[in-house]
Amino acid sequence: MSPSCFTDLAQQYIDGEWRPGTGSWDIIDVNPYDGEKLASVPIATADEVDLAYRAAARAQRAWAEANPYTQRDVFERVLRLVEEREAEIADLLTAELGGTRTRAALEIGLAKEFLREAAQLTLRADGRILPSPVEGRENRLYRLPVGVVGVISPATFPFLLTVKPVAAALALGNGVVLKPHQDTPVTGGTLIAKLFEDAGLPPGTLNVVLTDIAEIGDAFLEHPVPRVISFAGSDKVGRHIATVCGGQLKRTVLELGGDSALVVLDDADIDYAVDAAVFSRYADRGQVCMAANRVLVDRSVADEFTEKFVAKVGALQAGDPRDPQTAIGPVTSSLQAASISAIVEQAAAEGAAVLVRGETTDNLVGPSVLGDVAADSPLLRREVFGPVALLVRFDGEEEALRIVNGIPYGLSGAVHTADVERGVAFAKRIDTGLFHVNDGTLHDEPLFPFGGEKYSGIGRLGGESTLDAFSTLKWISVQHGRSAAPR
Repeated sequence: MSPSCFTDLAQQYIDGEWRPGTGSWDIIDVNPYDGEKLASVPIATADEVDLAYRAAARAQRAWAEANPYTQRDVFERVLRLVEEREAEIADLLTAELGGTRTRAALEIGLAKEFLREAAQLTLRADGRILPSPVEGRENRLYRLPVGVVGVISPATFPFLLTVKPVAAALALGNGVVLKPHQDTPVTGGTLIAKLFEDAGLPPGTLNVVLTDIAEIGDAFLEHPVPRVISFAGSDKVGRHIATVCGGQLKRTVLELGGDSALVVLDDADIDYAVDAAVFSRYADRGQVCMAANRVLVDRSVADEFTEKFVAKVGALQAGDPRDPQTAIGPVTSSLQAASISAIVEQAAAEGAAVLVRGETTDNLVGPSVLGDVAADSPLLRREVFGPVALLVRFDGEEEALRIVNGIPYGLSGAVHTADVERGVAFAKRIDTGLFHVNDGTLHDEPLFPFGGEKYSGIGRLGGESTLDAFSTLKWISVQHGRSAAPR
C-alpha cells in the first residue's frame, strides 16, 4: 500500500466487488497542500446506493449468525494489518488531508484502540433471563443486531471517525453501507473497506459508495433497508438527517459540531493551562469538533496567561505537513481559508484585539489569536473551524459558567484549577456531553460514551452506549406448562 494506491481505491466497493460508479461526473480527490490531483472517482448513483444496501441486507444474516469468536478474528486481523501498514496509512492521511505526521500518528493510534474494543464487542452482545410474576413463564431478553447501518463519515479525522462506527456496527452483527465525505473518499472510505476485505470480512457485509448529495439527494437516508443512520459532521446537516430519519422512525446517532471552551480559573497552573489551551485550539489546524474555540481566563490571571499564550502560538509553524517542524498544515480549500480570514477581519472590526495574525496563502492559514472578545460577541456562538483562538476575560466562576453555557452547542470543554473538586463541581454545571478537569478538550476513549448535548448531537458511541446504538432488544417468553387464561 502506497500513496499511488489512491487510483486503485478510487472506486465503489459493493457486494465484495471493486467497480466504477456510473454517474456522469467525477469526484476529484486533491492534496490540499499542493493541489496535486490524487484520483478521479466516477460518482455513485442512487441505483448503486440501492445495490449496496441490498447487498448488506443479504450478507448481514449470515454474518450475524457467525460464531462470535470467528467474528473477533476478523477484527484482530484488521488490527494487525493497520499495524503492518501504519507508515503507508500515515502517508495517505498526510496527502489527502494535509495534516501533519504527528496528527496522522495520533489518529491511527486512536483507531487501533477502537479496533481492539470492536474485537471485544463481538463477545458482549449477551442476553438475560428475567423473572416473571406468572408461574412457569421464562422471560428471555436477547440483544440482536439492528440489521443494516448507514454510516456517513466526515473529512476531519476520517480514518478514526469511520473506523469507530463501522467497526462497532459490524462487531454487533450488522451489515454496513458507508458514505465517506467527498474530500476524503479513500482515508475515510475505501481504505477501510480494503483493510476489512484483506482481513476476510465476508463480501457484502461492508459496502462503500463514493457519492454526493448533488447526485443522490436523500436516497442514502430514505432507503428502506437501513434502520440506523450514524453521522458525524455539521449540525446543519445533522438536523436535516434527523428530520428525514424521524419521518421514517429510523434511529440516528449524530456526532455534530462543537464550540468548546477551555476555562482558566484564578488558581490554575498558568504554564500548564497555556500548553493545554494551545494544543486544544490548534491541533489538526483547529478542525476538530472538540477544539477549544473559546479560551476563558479569569481577569486576575488574564495578563500573564495572554502573554504566555501569544508567545507560544506565535512560535507555531504553518507549512508543508510533511515537514516534522510543521505544526499547522493546510485547511481543506481556499474557500475555507478565505472564510477563516474573514472571521478574523470581522472580529477586529467589532473591536477585538488581533494579538497574532496568521498569514493566509492559498489553503494555508497561519494561527491567529483574538483578545478582548466581548462576552456577548456573536463569534462566541459559532464554531470557528480553523486555527483562530478567541480569548475572553471573566470575573468569577458564575460569569464563566454563564458564558460557557450561553451557546447552542454542548460537546466538550475543560477547566483548569488547583482544586480538583472545585473543577469537578464546575464541570457538573456545564451543559456538555464531556468535560475535563486540568487537561485539554480533545479526548476520545473506547470505553466512554462520546456525544454532545443541544446542537452537538443525539446519541452516544463508546462503551455500553455502542450496544444501544447498533443493537436492539427482543423479549421472548416461554411458557412451561399451561398458563391460566384471564376470566
